Amino acid sequence: MTTLHRLDDRLLTDVNDLTRHTGWLHGIVLGYATYGLVLFGALLLAGLWAKRAGSNRALAAAGWACLATLIAVGLNQPLVSGIAEARPYTSHPGLLVLATRSSDFSFPSDHAVMAGAAAAGLWLASRLLGAIATVAALAMAFARVYIAAHYPWDVAAGLLFGALVTLVGWALLRVLLTAVTGWLRRQPGIRQAFPAPALEQMPGRGRTPSGASAA
Repeated sequence: MTTLHRLDDRLLTDVNDLTRHTGWLHGIVLGYATYGLVLFGALLLAGLWAKRAGSNRALAAAGWACLATLIAVGLNQPLVSGIAEARPYTSHPGLLVLATRSSDFSFPSDHAVMAGAAAAGLWLASRLLGAIATVAALAMAFARVYIAAHYPWDVAAGLLFGALVTLVGWALLRVLLTAVTGWLRRQPGIRQAFPAPALEQMPGRGRTPSGASAA
């Protein structure tokens, strides 16, 4: 057994010991670990709403946060199947298990991938929403270990993978996404819901007749 696996097992045991001694938390943490996805959906929609009248780049970032979250979870599926790590309660029968037992594999955690991707995307759109989503993502990662659905390494890797998909995708696609967002905003039915700032509606796009950038 590698040092990493020993550390992972020890952290899992420590968290499970906490689970045994905090029965009053079981319902709260299990509920969040199961249905906390709704919170991330609400935060992503809040990001879109907050940037609906912002610049094309800002709205593109908010839209990418939503799209990247779905892409990250989709990309995670072949990883999970390929690595095929058993759930912790399969290898450690003495654990207190609050999670619904599943035949699905454990690494990386889908929930953590989703949370990491959403949090990273929301940082691109809004510092406030990004900070809230980061706290929510860390809480989701802890909750998944608390209910014995995942090892600590499963959720750590999931958060990192989700964030990387979002940030690398934005670095590669931000120019295209911004252009597509500008085009979509000019379409009937969309421009009323997502009005472009007056400056971006002008042919000069923020430049004075002399060619110097407007303040």
